[in-house]
Amino acid sequence: MHSNKLFSAHQDHKIRVWKITTTTTTNNDDDDDEKKEHDHLKYTHVATLPTLGDRAAKVLIPKNHVQIRRHKKRTWVHHVDTVSALALSKDGTLLYSVSWDRTIKIWRTKDFTCLESLTNAHDDAINAVAVSYDGRVYTGSADKTIKVWAKPEGEKKHALVETLEKHNSGVNALALSSDETVLYSGACDRSVLVWEKDESDGNMGLVGALRGHTKSILCLAVVADLVCSGSADKTIRIWRGVDAEYSCLAVLEGHTGSIKCLTAVVDHCNPSHSQLSFLLYSGGLDCHIKVWQILLPAI
Repeated sequence: MHSNKLFSAHQDHKIRVWKITTTTTTNNDDDDDEKKEHDHLKYTHVATLPTLGDRAAKVLIPKNHVQIRRHKKRTWVHHVDTVSALALSKDGTLLYSVSWDRTIKIWRTKDFTCLESLTNAHDDAINAVAVSYDGRVYTGSADKTIKVWAKPEGEKKHALVETLEKHNSGVNALALSSDETVLYSGACDRSVLVWEKDESDGNMGLVGALRGHTKSILCLAVVADLVCSGSADKTIRIWRGVDAEYSCLAVLEGHTGSIKCLTAVVDHCNPSHSQLSFLLYSGGLDCHIKVWQILLPAI
């Protein structure tokens, strides 16, 4: 989500853009006849990517067509398989999409134009993407690798700068630490690997592994110094690292299906000098969204 726009990825190979507006309704309180105002969020579909204008601008030029299968071509702005993940640049001007079609696409959020497409970015489906403040793009794939992409100074296209190969099976989730010096990756091998950026050359090195889940890691979220992992084993684990030593603080049970997505925020509604409060939102294949409050003693 950026500003008043929400971006969603879909199995029909498309990305949809929704405008968020707030409407206020006034209701009478039956007990004291007071009028109370309630805010409601309204989501309006405003665009589908690639847009008709973007497709029309490229369809007449032969070099804009790419082979997607035998006897079939599409313009390079199209994803041709499930769009699996999205990420926004930190300033919100660019949207990055990855797909099971093994491509990475970069869109301008101002007018929804597709600016760039990296074809055959991986050898198998791409499942995850994360973007750092310095513009580095991290992608995780079913080919067991994580790739790091950057746009060299003076160049128009992103280029591969590093490949991380320590997982034993497909990578499903990526998340960056709050200061973006650490990358967390979750995979079907039931582990969350911890990668740290080398200050001398900027490359990522493996510094640890978080193990405890009994099935695939499907999603990750980071808030402050906490790492949250969701798994096909129907549990969420909360990890905390101190001086690169990680421990599992809690195992959250309550979902009856695989945990597919997580997001976490600082809970500003419960200020305290003695403890820290966080809210964790989880979505599972049991069709439930749960909200968890995490309370920790302040360090």
